[in-house]
Amino acid sequence: MEQTSYSVSSDEALCQNVAQGDSQAETELVRRYSRLVRACARPLFLVGGDSEDLIQEGMLGLLTAIRSFDSGRDAAFRTFAEVCVRSRMLTAIRAAQGGKHAPLNHSVSYEPPLFDGTNAYLFSSAESPEDVVIGREELRERLEALKGRLSKFEAQILPPYLSGLSCGEIAQRVGRSQKSVDNAIQRIRRKTALQISGVSSES
Repeated sequence: MEQTSYSVSSDEALCQNVAQGDSQAETELVRRYSRLVRACARPLFLVGGDSEDLIQEGMLGLLTAIRSFDSGRDAAFRTFAEVCVRSRMLTAIRAAQGGKHAPLNHSVSYEPPLFDGTNAYLFSSAESPEDVVIGREELRERLEALKGRLSKFEAQILPPYLSGLSCGEIAQRVGRSQKSVDNAIQRIRRKTALQISGVSSES
């Protein structure tokens, strides 16, 4: 595959090339989905994870998806990749914190394997698609409740931060310094921690 064709190739076509040993196709998929990994990490980071560690775990989940995806299955690569990324992150959080945060426990388990040789499993036998939706709704409700405690600036940067934008990208968007954005994110984290622990916090 010529270099110019990577950017216009479908995810599924790139996965086929990866299976044939094409490292450049793998690099292109990692580039495409790096923001998805950050977006998956951000809500979990806010409720108690460690940002960089979660992103690293998510990248490992992404590589697992890239290297194990089978285009003959029913799931699109993006769906499969998101499941692998979230599962890897949640497994890391459960291992580190013992599953203390209920919303994080309503999601996809990394075990059993997503593929058993015959069928693609997007959800474990113990957790249905409905459980995943419930978990996301609980997390969304917590974030909505958090917004009432945020300053105007903090509320402004929360959506782009959760969407996976970097501090530098957010700073450019809102016309503030990167340091100001980073400080605001740290305040959001502290307020989130206080909300989860049931302690009131003034802005």
